[in-house]
Amino acid sequence: MNSPLEHSSSAVKSADRVLDLFELLARRSNGLPHQEIAEALDIPKSSLTQLLKTVISRGYVSYSGSDKHYRLGDRFTSIVRQLSRPLDLVTQALPVLEEITAKTRESSALNLLKGNQAEVVAAVSGPQRLGSHMRTGDLAPLYATSGGKIILAHMADALREKYLAKVEFEAATKKTISSVKELRRQLVKARQAGIAYSFEEFTPGIVGLAKAILSEGGEPLGSINVALPAVRFDSKIEKLVTEALTEAKLELERRIRF
Repeated sequence: MNSPLEHSSSAVKSADRVLDLFELLARRSNGLPHQEIAEALDIPKSSLTQLLKTVISRGYVSYSGSDKHYRLGDRFTSIVRQLSRPLDLVTQALPVLEEITAKTRESSALNLLKGNQAEVVAAVSGPQRLGSHMRTGDLAPLYATSGGKIILAHMADALREKYLAKVEFEAATKKTISSVKELRRQLVKARQAGIAYSFEEFTPGIVGLAKAILSEGGEPLGSINVALPAVRFDSKIEKLVTEALTEAKLELERRIRF
């Protein structure tokens, strides 16, 4: 019977082989046939066959029947995109936010999920003397802001339920949501309408509207929002802001996907 140490040694050896394979294929963009991989890595052909079956099934390696070459698969491209997405999102968002603010004359921001809060990672202030000024680095509870609510509304069900099971409401203002029941109601409405609102729930006198930035798979990457004084909020400005956010959402999603 093998000892735990032997099992550990075997597992490390297998991991080394997988990493060696990835590094080898990364250096050879045109790929390599089975024989050359086995020789380069000094792996028995039978062991290499099993290893390749595993990594191919996970999308990390692809096989071309035309030239019988193995190459790095699309899974690597997907991972790189996921890692670079937050930075790309911030970079691409700034001109989009400037366009929102130019159209609405109100402040706009990009929000990303940070733990159980929404963080402002880019913002453009409106030109009007009376306005909302969002700053990079500002944090707010997901349940209290439009940008946080729309992220919650589009979360995977399991993640959202985990959040709702543990959330503790703190009253930032007299209008802050104070129950899971009410939050659920608003999240369902926000997901159906594609837009979330915050009516003086985080900052007295400030109304927020937000739309989610979604991945190709429908997961929320972040949100864009507009915040304005409640005294200026009416059906006319609501329509203008909603249209600006919708156009910005589509443009930003297009930019980060291509």
